[in-house]
Amino acid sequence: MKMKPTAESEHSIQSKIQIELSKHGCTVFRANVGKMRTPDGRFFSTGLPSGFPDLSGFRWIDGKAFYIEVKNATGKPREDQIRFHHMLTSHGIIHGIARSVDDARMIVEGALIGYGFDDCMHFLNEDLISGKF
Repeated sequence: MKMKPTAESEHSIQSKIQIELSKHGCTVFRANVGKMRTPDGRFFSTGLPSGFPDLSGFRWIDGKAFYIEVKNATGKPREDQIRFHHMLTSHGIIHGIARSVDDARMIVEGALIGYGFDDCMHFLNEDLISGKF
C-alpha cells in the first residue's frame, strides 16, 4: 500500500527560503507574530501588526525591502494578510506568497508586487459568501 506524501510544512519552507535568500545577496528576518500568555496569566503581543508576513528583508544590491508570506501547497492567506497585501501593493513594495524557495527567489529577484495573492482572491470571496469572515 502506497503512503500518501505529506505536504512540506510552512516552517520547513520558511527555513529553506531564509537560507537560500541569504546566499543570494539578501538579509532576511523572520517575524514571530502572535500572542502568548505570560506566567502570571496576562497576554503578550509581539507588537507587529496583524497580517504581517512571515519573512521580511532587503536586497543588498539596491536596499529595496521585501516581504514574503510563506504558505504550504494548500495554504491560503487570512483576511488580515490580504489587507496587509493591499497596503504593500498601494506603496509598490516587493512582496508575495511563496510556496517554495523558487517562488521566494522569483518574488525578490524579479521585484514582484503581490505575487500569489491574485490566485487567492477567489478563496476570500468563497469565505465571505459562506460567512467564514
